[in-house]
Amino acid sequence: MSDAVKVLIINEPSDLGTAFRATLEHTPTLRTVGEEELRESGSTCVVLAFAPEYDPAAVASLRERAPDVRILVAFQAADAAEIGRYAAAGADAFVARCAAPRDICTTILALAHDLPLHEGETETQDPEAVAESLGLTPREAEVLRFLSAGFSNKEVARRLTVSVRTVETHRLNLRRKTKTGRLKDLVQLARQIGLAPVLEGEARPLRRINHEAHRVVPH
Repeated sequence: MSDAVKVLIINEPSDLGTAFRATLEHTPTLRTVGEEELRESGSTCVVLAFAPEYDPAAVASLRERAPDVRILVAFQAADAAEIGRYAAAGADAFVARCAAPRDICTTILALAHDLPLHEGETETQDPEAVAESLGLTPREAEVLRFLSAGFSNKEVARRLTVSVRTVETHRLNLRRKTKTGRLKDLVQLARQIGLAPVLEGEARPLRRINHEAHRVVPH
């Protein structure tokens, strides 16, 4: 299909499995291409690059060679500083390598068509998958979604039926694990990885999880 979004995969890891390739090949609005087709006229091209094998310097070089492509970086684990380096080099968006193949394809399509990355034909990326990729617990990812929506500590505590002190502990753990010092950096990180904020009408944004004891992560 000439109008299908072109997808160039760079540094595809051997452990990605066949499910992603199968999903990609059976999505009629996507078409895999080689690097020689990057600058050809026609449909939009999205480059799916895998970190850390494809580093920020490689992203910057690609951006210089093909300024019109959309660059989606898939990572196994990253903090806000690393994501910032990739963004400064020219990356347009980020996705967890452990995300479901269908969700990765949906992200590619959203990026190609300038749509919000948390909207599309599939549900929002699994918060537990995002949490795992960043080393967060499911509860910390849940708190991060509330913070992204502008909820105060007190409001988050009320929604989750926990104490304000517990929410403060989660926020401290979030800052330490993601190496961010400010709330706005946490919010930016959540948006960059496609972790959608909680909507006002959501009673429980995540499926029920175990309420294990949470401790501050040691230095």
